[in-house]
Amino acid sequence: MQDRARRDREELERQREADRRRQDRISQEQQRRRIEEQQRRLADYRRYLDEQRRRDQAEQAALERHHRIAQIRLQREYEERMREQQRRIQEERERWQDDDPYFYTPPSYRYERSGRYYETNEYGARALKRAVQYGYQEGYRAGQADREDGWRGGYRDAYAYRDADYGYDGYYVDSDEYAHYFREGFRRGYGDGFDSQEQYGAPVDGKYAILAEVLSSILNLQPR
Repeated sequence: MQDRARRDREELERQREADRRRQDRISQEQQRRRIEEQQRRLADYRRYLDEQRRRDQAEQAALERHHRIAQIRLQREYEERMREQQRRIQEERERWQDDDPYFYTPPSYRYERSGRYYETNEYGARALKRAVQYGYQEGYRAGQADREDGWRGGYRDAYAYRDADYGYDGYYVDSDEYAHYFREGFRRGYGDGFDSQEQYGAPVDGKYAILAEVLSSILNLQPR
């Protein structure tokens, strides 16, 4: 009798857990739309990558004309990081199978950008955080290089700022949204690098990382 009661309790708990998991998923129709959006996002990004080499060559020529030695070195390093990023994207299998929880996890955050409100789940939020962090790191490098070259063109003159693509893999957020937050991190990192200061970031494991409170204020993610 006790064994039967224990099995019944265990079965009830399993049923409750299954019910909770179903409640934590968006509908099949919402999943389908999310997958279609992701397919479009990846197709757009791969076309963008195909055009990038031509832009890189034009940027390299402009830097050489102005004898910006430190920026030329930085540009080559950036291009190599981008080539590695492209290789990873080309080799990686598509992720819209059931093993990627992004496609069925409901939104958990709300945030405002350019006067409009958006929603995302924890996986989209991580992509936005990555954009700000990578933007800060690239901005810091660009600021250092311009200081070394004695160039005062400002952060908008930097190729990485205009490209705003490093760290983006085509998943979870649109490229223009990633670029927006990358640039928010970049301009802060550029100022710190150019002025040799730590207003927005600090060294962590040999790299400069944006401060947590600055990151939070940029994204302003509000739990739903």
